[in-house]
Amino acid sequence: MRKVSETYDLRVFTDSGDYFGDIEDSIVSGNKISGWKIKATKTSFLSKVLGSARGVIVPHQLVKAVGDVMVISKSAVPSGAHAEEQGEA
Repeated sequence: MRKVSETYDLRVFTDSGDYFGDIEDSIVSGNKISGWKIKATKTSFLSKVLGSARGVIVPHQLVKAVGDVMVISKSAVPSGAHAEEQGEA
């Protein structure tokens, strides 16, 4: 078990291995974490998808694991990214 404060600035990866961004903050409702603010960093997949936006909020249900890094479901990727990703291949 981890303290929420220990998760800040952890690197976030999708379950397919893409570097997504870094944890900026957590969103707490009642006594539970409901989501995570992920900031887009210069080299992250998220910055390529979002352009000038600073980040996204990922619902906690899409988090698969938290350890040395956070692993999230690929479905957390903004919808326009899937089309871009297929166009690059």
